[in-house]
Amino acid sequence: MRLLILTQYFPPETGAPQNRLFELALRLKEKGVDVEILTAMPNYPKMEIMEGYKGLKYKEEELEGLKVYRSKIYVSKEKGIIKRLMVYFSFVWSSYKVGKKLGKYDYLMCESPPLFLGYSAMRLSKKLKAKLIFNVSDLWPESAEKMGIVTNNFFLKMAYNLEAKIYRKSFFISGQATGIVGSIKKRFPEKDVYWLSNGVDTKRIDPAKIEPYGLREKYNIPADHTVYFYGGILGHAQGLQIIINAAVSFKGEKATFVLMGSGPEKDDLLKLQKEVGADNVIFAEPVGRTEVANVLKEVDASIIPLRKLDVFEGVIPSKIFEVLAMQKPIILGVNGESKAFFIDEAKAGLHYEPENTEALVNAIRYSLDNPEEMIQFGKNGRSYVEEKFDRDLLVNNFYAYLKEKHEN
Repeated sequence: MRLLILTQYFPPETGAPQNRLFELALRLKEKGVDVEILTAMPNYPKMEIMEGYKGLKYKEEELEGLKVYRSKIYVSKEKGIIKRLMVYFSFVWSSYKVGKKLGKYDYLMCESPPLFLGYSAMRLSKKLKAKLIFNVSDLWPESAEKMGIVTNNFFLKMAYNLEAKIYRKSFFISGQATGIVGSIKKRFPEKDVYWLSNGVDTKRIDPAKIEPYGLREKYNIPADHTVYFYGGILGHAQGLQIIINAAVSFKGEKATFVLMGSGPEKDDLLKLQKEVGADNVIFAEPVGRTEVANVLKEVDASIIPLRKLDVFEGVIPSKIFEVLAMQKPIILGVNGESKAFFIDEAKAGLHYEPENTEALVNAIRYSLDNPEEMIQFGKNGRSYVEEKFDRDLLVNNFYAYLKEKHEN
């Protein structure tokens, strides 16, 4: 069985889709699937082409035995919709130009977002005689519309039409969360939709074996401070202003808040920090995917926020899995599916109402007053992801599903 994964995002970039697809590809390869990757020159999240790739239109390389084909992409730090479209469509075009010269495949798996990569995926699927698997990690354009990122009605109609066309041309669709799967099934009942959840390598991410990163020393965090951590994209969907606004309530106390990452909202967040005087908030530079667990070793809890939108009730933030694997409790500002799994069922932390600063302050206060209970939440979370969200288990199930469809 030959599989080509088409994605704009892939290591050495850091981030949820990069890690998820890389781990999926490695495990499928171990099962005998001939997996190759078609992706862009690495640039995320700083929107700068990384060293070793600058000025290149094309590059072939191997990452841990995986054959990776890279094509050119236009990058820009500007936030406007025109610049974003230029970024997306530059890779749509270059990926097709490179991909059409590759050999034949049984399957082409395309990662969305960006939804527009579906243009390249549909054409390549036909050209390479490969059945299209469309993997949806975010319901775009619905989420972009609900967040107010895209407001032009003509553009939204075009995007929804593209979404429908891609789904109908797909051999099957995979969704990262049950809410995504349910939404697609409801709108396209004739299509097969598979829940391909994110997860974590619980054998590699073992808190007993992980060494500390040196976070407290590097950022001069006192040893007796409770560290509240957010790690990931500093983007629109997360609504990270709530952490800065909540942190102000704990000035002068033994609590430090660390925001680790980069993204389009970083400048605005730094400005807010200065305005409100949140000097107990530290902005830390992102680390590579293999170092995240080392950072988590030194924190006490992870705050995981999203904006209060209905579309996010069917979302599971990928950062949850590694946090829980490292036996750390979460303070979750997400309703719906995530709350049901990790708070109600797993008992892995505290929940606060999204975008409610007072509710987050109360949750943090409770965690400071009940450290033993927070430690137990961390233990509960580790057990839960071992049982239900281990990557080996998830990939085994997906491979069995794919193999069954392939044989039939």
